[in-house]
Amino acid sequence: MTELQRLLLAYDRYRAEARPCALATVVEVLGSAYRRPGARMLVTEDGELTGAISGGCLEGDARQRARQAIFRGHPALVTYDTRDEDDPRHGLGPGCQGVVRILLEPLDFDASDNPVELLRGFAQYPEPAVLATVFETDTTGLKAAVGQRVLLSATGALRGTPLLAAPLAEAASTTLAQDKSQILDIETDAGPVRALLEVLRPPLSLVVYGAGNDAQPLVHLAASLGWHITVLDGRPNLATAARFPEAAEVRIVPVRELQTLTPDAGAYHVLLSHNYAYDLAALQVLLPSSAPYIGLLGPRAKAGRLLGESELDLSEAAISDALRNRLHSPIGLSLGGETPEEIALAIVAEIQAVKNRQRPQHLRDTTAAIHADSPSTSSAAPVGAA
Repeated sequence: MTELQRLLLAYDRYRAEARPCALATVVEVLGSAYRRPGARMLVTEDGELTGAISGGCLEGDARQRARQAIFRGHPALVTYDTRDEDDPRHGLGPGCQGVVRILLEPLDFDASDNPVELLRGFAQYPEPAVLATVFETDTTGLKAAVGQRVLLSATGALRGTPLLAAPLAEAASTTLAQDKSQILDIETDAGPVRALLEVLRPPLSLVVYGAGNDAQPLVHLAASLGWHITVLDGRPNLATAARFPEAAEVRIVPVRELQTLTPDAGAYHVLLSHNYAYDLAALQVLLPSSAPYIGLLGPRAKAGRLLGESELDLSEAAISDALRNRLHSPIGLSLGGETPEEIALAIVAEIQAVKNRQRPQHLRDTTAAIHADSPSTSSAAPVGAA
């Protein structure tokens, strides 16, 4: 279950129990911090927390400030400077060495466009989106307000504050095209605003071919990351929801029916059937597709034989390209795993690396920033109406 899914469940419970709550959102980070912009935490009036905005050092103070925001009925922007090693307020010591800005907002359960309901709107549709959140305004402005938002989907659907919809949507569209969250100063008819434009991505879609016992720890681990999982197998006694309760779908697909499938172009595919004919039929469907990842369990010789016996008439160059860029066999990272659980970890880690376009290595051996895709602050010309 993802952090967003846990947050939505907690929000629904608080609403059903009529327990006032506030949303704490990391909107800007300068320097190093444990969580990046977009991290969220729900705080109830009596102090219950769901989610996290730091490694634990900011939660205590943010809890108190969030409860104050609930009492006052107004949002508040709080800045924490963790670079001061002599400041013991947050128990940081030499800590994160960064400036973290947190937006605290009391939630109106009756507002269909409160920030949690906007996030729910994204979660209900499996497509990328951008959530633009205003967290700072010109003090002389009378119309623009902290906490106003616009949610823009990849298909152009728009929800949020009507007054700021046009300028924020324009900026959000650019952000979506760049696929990188950013912080912008935007000029609007309601005055200048500073906003976090956060790229929201749907859960990774994983298709597992094979419902044997070794697929169970893989599905369990992938589900803990919030991935959307489909399990396919031709054996009715194995392809059951009871064996894979965390999968979104378990389907009985005999080998002869695999060729009728249309693979999801954005899904990641793992072949664990231990059946040569099943793997061959799956590869004949998957290799011509644009699936970004095809993982095949077994030795290199097996992959070579499967490619050689396929009916795809692949050229030597095409086979080489498929093996290098999309077909991963042997599957997984080299972690020294032996048990099904350890092999599942190696597979999930490899998929995560491919998804994030990362070359796996020890963080201690890297010189680049750990959060290379963190939202950047732009000083470009303002976007929107003058």
